[in-house]
Amino acid sequence: MKILITGGAGYIGSFMTKRLLDKNYEAVVFDSLERGHKNAIDKRAKFIQGDLKNLATLEALFYEEQIDAVIHFAGYISVEESAKKPNLYYQNNVKGSENLFSAAVNIGKVDKFIFSSSAAVYGNPIKIPIPEDHPKNPTSPYGKTKLTTEQTLEHFGEQHEISFASLRYFNAAGASIDEKMGENHNPETHIIPLAIKAAFKNQKFSLYGDNYKTRDGTCVRDYIHVVDLVESHILALEKITKDKGEYFYNVGTGNGYSNYEIIDMVKKISGKDFKVQTAQRRKGDAEVLIADPRKIHEDLGFTPKYSDLETIVKTAWEWHRKNSE
Repeated sequence: MKILITGGAGYIGSFMTKRLLDKNYEAVVFDSLERGHKNAIDKRAKFIQGDLKNLATLEALFYEEQIDAVIHFAGYISVEESAKKPNLYYQNNVKGSENLFSAAVNIGKVDKFIFSSSAAVYGNPIKIPIPEDHPKNPTSPYGKTKLTTEQTLEHFGEQHEISFASLRYFNAAGASIDEKMGENHNPETHIIPLAIKAAFKNQKFSLYGDNYKTRDGTCVRDYIHVVDLVESHILALEKITKDKGEYFYNVGTGNGYSNYEIIDMVKKISGKDFKVQTAQRRKGDAEVLIADPRKIHEDLGFTPKYSDLETIVKTAWEWHRKNSE
């Protein structure tokens, strides 16, 4: 089976590409390299550079490659940036996805899709942990682009005989167990690599808000190790290959850690006591996001193996330590 991985030069996409190849799938990576890294792409994969906003490029790809399924990661991911540049996020995440699905279905006759969605589709939850049928009320333009893209997939599902799984991530984190692959966003907005950077450089760490209605005043998030996360995609791909339909799954652990707990763990693993300064809240940040992961466990047998906080931070620290020397 030949799989197209959009955003395959990015953090999760590069892990996904390697895992697919290790399981003897063929892999074609499509990435603009605007924010990805070509050297992160497994050399066994075929690489095509291009932009989702260019429909002609996508149509040419599906004319030339016999793609069996698409795993769609490509998209901007910063809540903060999306609040400042909502149209940028709409054009790239929503219109780019529409182009991808259109070319894949109409030209490539692709009928299987896995979409990299987000817990941001829920907004500030009215129920914790959050089930998949929770009301969708995103608080950021980023979250709105993810929800709109889910709806676009549903529309394509109504018009064409396609199957898809939308995987709603609850904070991907960590690095490979062998320390060869890790998180290297540009710009970086995620708390764990930013805290690790502060530890390395003995800099102040900016904490965005400490007056949330949580146990210690900081945001609480459910973290999933990237190695576990890509495994959920393998299981979802096997599911839609075997059982046609439309599926929505939370990918998390059901446990939440506060930002202060993250910082304390980075200090423990690094052995460095960097200073923390409180900054203003970021617009669009929800207070608490914790998954109810029962559905993906029951449907797909998905059980995270590496998603305890110490393993997440330790693998991230070791990767950054090796790659900053």
